[in-house]
Amino acid sequence: MEIKVPSVGESITEGKLLRWMKPEGAYVQANEPLFELETDKATTEVPSPAAGVLHIRATAGAQVQVGAVVGTIEEKAAPPAPEEKKPAATPRDQLPAKPEPAKSPPPAVPATAPVVSPAARHLAASEGVDVNNLTGSGRGGRILKEDVLAQLESRRPAAPASPPPAAASLVPAVPPTTPVLVPPTAFPARPETRQPMSGIRQRIAERLVQAQHTAAILTTFNEIDMSAVMALRARYKETFQKKHGVSLGFMSFFVKACSEALRAFPLVNARIEGSEIVLPGYHDMGIAVSTDKGLMVPVLRNAQALSFAEIEKGIAELGEKARSGKITVPDLQGGTFTITNGGVFGSLLSTPILNPPQSGILGMHAIQKRPVAIDDQVVIRPMMYVALSYDHRLIDGREAVSFLVRVKECVENPERLLLAV
Repeated sequence: MEIKVPSVGESITEGKLLRWMKPEGAYVQANEPLFELETDKATTEVPSPAAGVLHIRATAGAQVQVGAVVGTIEEKAAPPAPEEKKPAATPRDQLPAKPEPAKSPPPAVPATAPVVSPAARHLAASEGVDVNNLTGSGRGGRILKEDVLAQLESRRPAAPASPPPAAASLVPAVPPTTPVLVPPTAFPARPETRQPMSGIRQRIAERLVQAQHTAAILTTFNEIDMSAVMALRARYKETFQKKHGVSLGFMSFFVKACSEALRAFPLVNARIEGSEIVLPGYHDMGIAVSTDKGLMVPVLRNAQALSFAEIEKGIAELGEKARSGKITVPDLQGGTFTITNGGVFGSLLSTPILNPPQSGILGMHAIQKRPVAIDDQVVIRPMMYVALSYDHRLIDGREAVSFLVRVKECVENPERLLLAV
């Protein structure tokens, strides 16, 4: 049975075989994970097509085409027999083993060769100092770098004594200064390493550059008073957790608020295809997730129809799949709008980049207590800056600013999310 690279998406033609999860000659069961395949969208575990002995053809790290044969399964091979337990040791087996003959000590290093530290050897070679003529000050006569420096210092000619000042001279003589030579070893090493970019990181780079080159990106900002949401969350957090088995976070409020704003301003949910504008009648929210392999944007489907609990469960499930490397290509395709939260890393303000072919992305930021004026009084409130980056080819400033104001109103008055007003 041949093991072929499966198709994991319409636009994907090749991938990188990251690692084999079973060694050569191992017996594997049907549907048991065999190897990890990394494409420019996700990393996928490929299962075994049958039970048998594995024979590997493609090595780990190789670029493989979709449909290529990377190994075979020998189906007729019998599974390995279970290991037999060894019999208990008899009294004869428990007798102490004969002592091994003592090994002869290694030959001593001849005393004529001086022991030189690596730093001293390097400095002596660069300055032309014969280490055989030096007396080491280290333990056991080891020649140190300081011994070489002392030898170099002794080579320098002594400064001539200044003559006594003339009786008629009123200008003091300035003694000449000798430049200090800094040996090369005085500077610390500056190592560099190189590593290949992963397929996912290359794809992220391509898409970001594509967004900058094809869209007219503009960003508008606003700030949101998080007092009402934080009070509501504190009041019902434990009850929500006990009933639904998931924490009540801030992201569900922003997903609901963005869904209400997209319903009021559908162009922010649209995309450009050629000379046409496509207006989806649904809200598939991309939720940016930071992973060890880079930024991924899994999609929460039909967010406009989900409850707070369903949103939180969906986000938690997608985030766990992304961080554990089990995200699939369908999980990353088809979003109509994206939300990214740089506030979890402490970002106070940023301008997010569009996720093509989408026309809008909302950036959340850190919550920070700041003085604000409310009813002609200066009060301290937990505030968050929010940013909406949008494609100015499709969305005008009026729609963008109004969209962001609508998000602000919904988050500052969360009861509007429940009443859809």
